Amino acid sequence: MPVARAKKAKKPASRRAAAPRGGVGCRVFVRDLVLPCRIGIHPHERELAQRVRLNVDLATAGGAPGDDIAGVVSYEDVVFGIKRIIAAGHINLVETLAESVAQMCLADPRVLAARIRVEKLDVFKQAESVGVEIERTRTGAPRRRRR
Repeated sequence: MPVARAKKAKKPASRRAAAPRGGVGCRVFVRDLVLPCRIGIHPHERELAQRVRLNVDLATAGGAPGDDIAGVVSYEDVVFGIKRIIAAGHINLVETLAESVAQMCLADPRVLAARIRVEKLDVFKQAESVGVEIERTRTGAPRRRRR
């Protein structure tokens, strides 16, 4: 005869959304976000904003419990967070902007890793863009097991 297994009790939705679960649940991304930004070390870069393009790729823990925005990392929050960072004032280096965006994303406990690319679009006529890409992971993030 088959043995009946007891079902695990579900955690309340508010607790389930805030706590990371093992493994990557999904990737949340923002592609080709172009914003005016006061960025650079040269005097003319301090006076006028220039176009920067940002790409964000986040590995998140768990998945969406149902059809509720509270259970996922919101790309809308990511975009608004980037806009707040840029609005805060002049930034000397694209590396600094990338680090700030990564730290903002990793402040959400469901984000396990962040890849951030920042490109200045109007620096050289011969190049579409110049910039940096960084990858950061949450300290103590669960690692995938090798089989």
